[in-house]
Amino acid sequence: MKHVLPLLLTVPLLAQTNNPHAARLEEAGAVLQEIMDTKDKSIPQDLLDKAECAIVVPGVKSGAFIVGGKYGRGFVTCRKSGGGWGAPGAVKVEGGSIGFQIGGSETDVVMLVMHERGAKRLFEKSKFTVGGEAMAAAGPVGRTSSAETDATMRAEILSWSRSRGAFAGVSLKGSTMREDEDSIKALYGSKMKNVDIVFGTTPAPASASKLLGLLSKYSSRKGK
Repeated sequence: MKHVLPLLLTVPLLAQTNNPHAARLEEAGAVLQEIMDTKDKSIPQDLLDKAECAIVVPGVKSGAFIVGGKYGRGFVTCRKSGGGWGAPGAVKVEGGSIGFQIGGSETDVVMLVMHERGAKRLFEKSKFTVGGEAMAAAGPVGRTSSAETDATMRAEILSWSRSRGAFAGVSLKGSTMREDEDSIKALYGSKMKNVDIVFGTTPAPASASKLLGLLSKYSSRKGK
């Protein structure tokens, strides 16, 4: 019996190590790190400070950037009422008009939900339409958002993409987000709702440590 406990303790670690969903979550953290390391071409600090939720979709295949096509799986986390960021839920991002075509490369997508009402709408329905349930705009790039347009200032969701090293605001209007049930079950071990994960007391998986650590580093304001 003395060998049983160590064996049981290693099973969850091995499951995470061999879990492609966990690997994608780790990649989401790496994407945010690389974007923020490019100081003059990163997400503006003041927008990060204002954001209520962050969505990162890493390694999108450019060939899927077509109307009506599935083009990404990523993660969403929001600020908790007591401060800090909640454990990440998982989302599928599908369809819509991207506004441009990217050839022969992978693309990373980042979205910020800027208001509490936008954060609430994000989880109200099984399918959330960007620019439908919430106003959306391409996000500005740089140290600050001083170049904001009126549309950007009114938007509930701001979005960016990175391809071939180029980072820019991108319109994702018409695209939809829904829960990625497979990823949720693989990461948390059972069926759960994103709203319960993000705003509840569920511990974040180890693979989320980089993403949540970076969000805390770059935007650590206390909750209300």
